[in-house]
Amino acid sequence: MQVKEIMTSDVSFCGTKANLSDVANVMWNKDCGSVPVVDQDKKVVGVITDRDICMALVFKNKLANEIFAKEMIGGLVRVCSPEDDIEMALATMEHAQLRRLPVVDKDGTLCGIISINDAIRHTDKGEKKSRRVSRKKVLQTLRAISQKNYAPEKEVEIVEDTSGEVEEAATDIVEEVATETEPSES
Repeated sequence: MQVKEIMTSDVSFCGTKANLSDVANVMWNKDCGSVPVVDQDKKVVGVITDRDICMALVFKNKLANEIFAKEMIGGLVRVCSPEDDIEMALATMEHAQLRRLPVVDKDGTLCGIISINDAIRHTDKGEKKSRRVSRKKVLQTLRAISQKNYAPEKEVEIVEDTSGEVEEAATDIVEEVATETEPSES
């Protein structure tokens, strides 16, 4: 399955001169948690998340309309192409601990976004195997994204979906995490 089959094509974005108030407005109106930042040629130069906005407001000690997108971006921007295999996009998300990836065409122009939620919605068993996303791969990716201080070189333990029920596997993970975080009685 290719990224273009499950990505969101009607993606909202902002320019580098947008302030964080504008970016937050896009998130509110489009019910999304991240907004790609593009240059004048619609090439992706960064991504701003709702968490980025919160941290900037706390640490910069400025109002949202005084902080601009260009101040928030920098470093490596991970993207995928519409023709990429979905498992390739999930691997990028897993290793970079990203919930969303901008999708760019062969010229590097923004043409969509794919999220872990898009992948989850396409794990239905009723579909032909070639028309759905591997439950095992989605669970592996979600687990890696959710791990604190995840190191890609470490192998992620995968809960096998032998029962055919992802819910049971997810419950096992939640119970395992809860057990690991329970305070010990002294």
